[in-house]
Amino acid sequence: MSLKPKSKENLERLCMQFRQDLIKLLHGIQTGHPGGSLSSVEIMTTLYFEKLNVDPNNPKDENRDRFVLGKGHAAPMLYMILAEKGYFPQDELTSLRQLDSRLQGHPCALKTCGVELSTGPLGLGLPAGLGMALGAKLDGRDYRTYVLMGDGELQEGIVWEAAMSASKFKADNLTVIVDNNGVQLDGTVDEIMPMGDIAAKWRAFGWNVISIDGHLVEEISAAIDLAKTVKGQPSVIIAKTVKGKGVSFMEGKSAWHGKPISQNEYVSAMNELGVNV
Repeated sequence: MSLKPKSKENLERLCMQFRQDLIKLLHGIQTGHPGGSLSSVEIMTTLYFEKLNVDPNNPKDENRDRFVLGKGHAAPMLYMILAEKGYFPQDELTSLRQLDSRLQGHPCALKTCGVELSTGPLGLGLPAGLGMALGAKLDGRDYRTYVLMGDGELQEGIVWEAAMSASKFKADNLTVIVDNNGVQLDGTVDEIMPMGDIAAKWRAFGWNVISIDGHLVEEISAAIDLAKTVKGQPSVIIAKTVKGKGVSFMEGKSAWHGKPISQNEYVSAMNELGVNV
């Protein structure tokens, strides 16, 4: 089912809003992870405002869809979306990474409403997400599980153990989305640990593979719908993205994995995003 023009317009408006709010927030608190948050804006926005069956008024509904943020450092973007959805007050966002805040630097399921899994150590998301997906099958429930992973995260061995298991157990209610921005903490993925043909690797592990532009909400939406139609095997959506997307001096730069934003950089970034400060 194609994305309706009004829905596409609304999602794109939200994505711009989230980019602006993210830069403002991280500049204000002088900490956080801008690069990987910016690359995943369209992915998380499309999921939460178009696809996921979730209800902030009933966050523990047993039939809700599950979303796991494997790349936990993108927590600022997840928190913004959860606040916009109504899981907690938006004015709480300024407490990010502050003492006694429930909005920790990486998501904490014990403290933060709407967070399904505590993540941070890379590689945890997929095996836990697989467990959620298999739990749904055992309980006869039809909810779906989505796991958003970084491409640097794919270097973790536990990822491929879980990938083998998901294929073996025919977890067709599980969808992985790879935020394929090509950059990790200390450099490019090719510099640190080349992954080669990612799509071919997932296919070799028995997964249905869908490749898209991860900054086009209509492609993200269509890929998620397509994954739902596949039976007998899990699906992975390889979303080609740009780290730091939307702010030219951040784009493709590993330094912006987790770097404070100076006043001059803040002004420049906001101007690029259409806001005069």
